[in-house]
Amino acid sequence: MKDLLKNTEERMDKSINSVGREFATVRAGRANTSILDRITVDYYGVPTPIQQIASVSVPEGRVLQIQPWDTSTLKLIEKAIQVSDIGINPNNDGRVIRLIFPPLTEERRKDLVKEVKKMAEDGKVAVRSIRRDAIEKLKAMKKDNAITEDDQANGEKKVQTLTDKFCAEIDTLLAAKEKEILEI
Repeated sequence: MKDLLKNTEERMDKSINSVGREFATVRAGRANTSILDRITVDYYGVPTPIQQIASVSVPEGRVLQIQPWDTSTLKLIEKAIQVSDIGINPNNDGRVIRLIFPPLTEERRKDLVKEVKKMAEDGKVAVRSIRRDAIEKLKAMKKDNAITEDDQANGEKKVQTLTDKFCAEIDTLLAAKEKEILEI
């Protein structure tokens, strides 16, 4: 049963990390290199993350600079950014690509908060799904007489405690991201 609880906690922790990575890809008015994490460039027929073919930096608060190691990839990177969902047009000067982040409007901020809340809810659903799987395994263990009824009840209680802990952690991440987005 200890292995089951440890495995459940590890899976829930991975869900939290996934939610954190999703939150990092949401732009909050400031330049952030993780915004490019989901964008891939068709580099010699292979979808390649921008960070693997270029240097990405933040020279100013609202500017993201992409300097490819091979200048022939400038157009490919520019095209990949244009077709992505980040909503920023790249400025290509022949050597580097600059993404200039405009200040967010109040309406756009509210849309981003809705998007982030959906991501948080998806994370909670994943955590609850892991809880359901763990409880089903406990019931199966009880049915096979591998554990007693008390062990099953204690195990379910511990799984629920883990679920509550990780859902609260998602809420904390959500509150921090909402604050970041709504700051002016």
